[in-house]
Amino acid sequence: MSDLGDWFRSIPLITRYWFAGSIAVPLIGKLGLVSPVYLFLWPDAFINRFQIWRPITATFFFPVGPGTGFLYLVNLYFLYQYSSRLETGAFDGRPADYMFMLLFNWICIVVSFCSSSDFKNILLLMIPLIMSVLYVWAQLNRDMIVSFWFGTRFKACYLPWVILGFNYIIGGSVINELIGNLVGHLYFFLMFKYPMDLGGRNFLSTPQFLYRWLPNRRGGVSGFGVPPASMRRAAEDQQGGGRHNWGQGFRLGDQ
Repeated sequence: MSDLGDWFRSIPLITRYWFAGSIAVPLIGKLGLVSPVYLFLWPDAFINRFQIWRPITATFFFPVGPGTGFLYLVNLYFLYQYSSRLETGAFDGRPADYMFMLLFNWICIVVSFCSSSDFKNILLLMIPLIMSVLYVWAQLNRDMIVSFWFGTRFKACYLPWVILGFNYIIGGSVINELIGNLVGHLYFFLMFKYPMDLGGRNFLSTPQFLYRWLPNRRGGVSGFGVPPASMRRAAEDQQGGGRHNWGQGFRLGDQ
């Protein structure tokens, strides 16, 4: 138990709470302490009945059962791995910026579901949010080689689409993964691609209250549109031309 506690405390702060919530809320639903009916995002109940907790609980809840348990565990692994890597990599020392990324992606996912779905549909947000984070990580490490199951190797930029196909095989749907990838692409484009590669303006800015709540843990300039140090060095090496090297990559499954 001591080893388990040490491992849990070693998880970066924001990822730790997200990971813990993604275990606790499904467990609450599984044990029947709260009916799962109240944990889904049901657009009609959220918008017309003002059940405002639903987008939050739907972010953490997943109906774990014989047919969904493996899909749940795989995506829980992706949450731990890639959220940790982003929080300690590109967003190292900048928890407010990382929290803003999660909030931005989450709001986009909620809006896309509620605006395009039948109000009778019951929706879950866990997989789309995880996929949006994984997509951002993959783009920041796009030229790195990653390994997947059965020894397959490919560039990290293809990883979100490989996982989309993998989840389709074991889960039977691609809508959640596709929305997560699209939202992750929107964030990456507005935060990195447009202002840094195309010379555009910064459309995203972390609110000051998040900096007061989650202050930077190191000096220097931070914020959306400002690349991490490794990315700035890569841009300087390119001397204004060519493709950027978006940081260091990892093999899938590395601890």
